[in-house]
Amino acid sequence: MRQVYAHSIYCMRIFSYVPYACDGILVSVEADIRRAIPGIDITGLAAGAVREARERVRAAFRNSGFKFPLDRVLINLAPAGVKKDGAGLDLPIALAIMAAAGMIPPSEDMLVLGELELSGAVRRGRGVLPAVAAGLDAGISDFIVPAQNAAEASLMEAGNICGVQSLEDAVLALQHKSEFGQFPGTNGHFVQTENNAENAICAAALCGDFADVRGQSRYKRAMEIAAAGGHNLLVFGPPGAGKTMLARRIGSIMAPLTRYEAVEVTKLHSLAGQFSNGAPFFSGETLITEPPFRSPHHSASAEGILGGGKAVHPGEISLAHHGVLFLDEAPEFKVNVLQALREPLEDKIITISRAEGPVRLPADFQLIMAANPCPCGRLGMNSSANQGANGCFCSAVEIERYWKRFGGALMDRVELRSAVQSGIDPDGADSGETSAVIRKRVVDAVAVQCERFKQTKENSAPVFSSVRRNAGISAGMVRRFCPLTEGANAAFKKAVEKLEFSGRAYYSALRVARTIADLEGKDSIETEHILEAVQHRRYGEDPYDIFSAA
Repeated sequence: MRQVYAHSIYCMRIFSYVPYACDGILVSVEADIRRAIPGIDITGLAAGAVREARERVRAAFRNSGFKFPLDRVLINLAPAGVKKDGAGLDLPIALAIMAAAGMIPPSEDMLVLGELELSGAVRRGRGVLPAVAAGLDAGISDFIVPAQNAAEASLMEAGNICGVQSLEDAVLALQHKSEFGQFPGTNGHFVQTENNAENAICAAALCGDFADVRGQSRYKRAMEIAAAGGHNLLVFGPPGAGKTMLARRIGSIMAPLTRYEAVEVTKLHSLAGQFSNGAPFFSGETLITEPPFRSPHHSASAEGILGGGKAVHPGEISLAHHGVLFLDEAPEFKVNVLQALREPLEDKIITISRAEGPVRLPADFQLIMAANPCPCGRLGMNSSANQGANGCFCSAVEIERYWKRFGGALMDRVELRSAVQSGIDPDGADSGETSAVIRKRVVDAVAVQCERFKQTKENSAPVFSSVRRNAGISAGMVRRFCPLTEGANAAFKKAVEKLEFSGRAYYSALRVARTIADLEGKDSIETEHILEAVQHRRYGEDPYDIFSAA
């Protein structure tokens, strides 16, 4: 005979969590049992999946060997004015009913997550890591989660985590805690997230090595600068020149994420329910220690790229937070999608307006775009007179219309542009440096930047709080962080006058030069740094640059 605990509803509160945008909602699950016609009522703007929990919970009670109360049960989900959706409220609803019926011992406040099967088994859920983080912020220290999510919940390295496989396991865990003061067994495990050489080897194995790409030294150099400083990049050239092949290898040279960045990125992927897609080394058991690389198809909708939906979910630009968003065949994307990237690139967030209020999603990503120079892709191909079978058949109007899809405002936010040519001889061309060699320089340059911006944060200046890489240096910070030698200053003035740089292009070139100097370990920006930065900036406004950049 099971023990009955009196008045347990007054001695404990059960919380749960509903994924929403990038933060989610902490939900208080309350239960009241009264004499009336047996049934379950749920209040608090419960969506379809939550309302259906009534039948799942009743069946899980019976199949787990528990007797469901033969009275009227009222479930309230607070705050009542926020819509709740998803099946993760099943287990907290079941435990709230047990608490109200005196079937489980009283306990401290706890956060519970889990979808119930009719058998009483608990299914894996999404958003467990941000749920634990939200609970810790609210002062909750006890957590009951699905056993498959226990390792993910433990990534916060705080709180008492209990992974359960069924409703009966949850009840036994609460009884054990009431008797012994802690949950039974070792639940989950803490995962060390130091950025070590093993992560670098894994990144190279997953992404491929730069040495696999023959030639294209200028493009490789632009990729190195982009990885070190977080700059945006456009590469254009004929098909088969290696644009996509090299872009997909940028993960092998990027610096690992810091602990704070890793937690932030992993929380976003957990909310989206993407335990492995686009998230290196993340299976729900470890943090994402490498910058994410997202490569959506050009048919993707604006909502898929930017985020949104009825229950606002992160889009590709948010899933690329602290990482790379790669748009292959960029002019084939819808014009409204390309142009919608301008504000997130500038602000590092995206604001989605809803009737109940605006929702802000993080979007601190760097953009890499690959494009053909014309619709047919043959412009710039090596041929005797650029005519005939290997020549371009596009008219000037078609080429102009194709290239204008980028728009001047978006292109002005792209600091690095690289033109590539086809016709590389794989037997004669040198493969160049390996990713490990390049990554070492990038990691050293990033360490210099982290120390630079860490010092500014210690000065409690709010303007510096969000700066991670040189690409985030604002116009007001350029004079402080981008000192020029006398020769570099003179060379830069000439370049600005000759190329007619806009204000944004002016500061972008200085940021790129700062990154080049960091890669060489120099405190000041010298003439050669400025000249290289300008060289990477001058092309890309016109598709015919493919000839002059060869």
